[in-house]
Amino acid sequence: MKYLFVNSATTNLVVAIIIDGKITYLYNENDGNDTSAKIMPIIEEAFLKSNIRPQDIDKIFAVNGPGSFTGIRVGLTVAKVMAYALNIPVVPISSLEVMASGFDEDVVALIDARRGYVFAGGYDKDLNSTYKDSYVLFEKNKFNGKLISFDNFSFETFKPKLDLFKIILKHENDDGVNPHVLNPNYLKLTEAEEKRLYDGRN
Repeated sequence: MKYLFVNSATTNLVVAIIIDGKITYLYNENDGNDTSAKIMPIIEEAFLKSNIRPQDIDKIFAVNGPGSFTGIRVGLTVAKVMAYALNIPVVPISSLEVMASGFDEDVVALIDARRGYVFAGGYDKDLNSTYKDSYVLFEKNKFNGKLISFDNFSFETFKPKLDLFKIILKHENDDGVNPHVLNPNYLKLTEAEEKRLYDGRN
């Protein structure tokens, strides 16, 4: 089986090709807020270096949030267009789960959502959820497990680690969704939506 993995929701842009349980290409770098310009050349390079064509892909694994609103949209748009053109399913995966994948202990993945709020999700070593992905006001004693994040906080956190094999093994048999119904999982309203809601109440 041949899979494409795409994550543009967090600080690091991740693009990978997995063929029969082997990672044949992996890009995992801070994209410097230039995801939209970089993602397609990187995907093209991924196919070239893996010596396969897009038509050979059986399934796409796409991170659908939470995280950067713009970053999420970029990656999901690419995944949806490719999945539709190739008539293959897309498996949506949480960015917080991906951040937690490289640990063999209970962790809580955090993304800074500003104004004291975070996107938070807790996972054990097998990526079972221990704290549902949420948009919450941060309170340290609310979470059990090592705190991990790409972002800088006033408290100690550890950098996330990626274990693609663990992610793929967990979700390999997921049916996936039709690309037309694949939506971002923002976990909160956008600032524009919040402003409209606020204005409507006043």
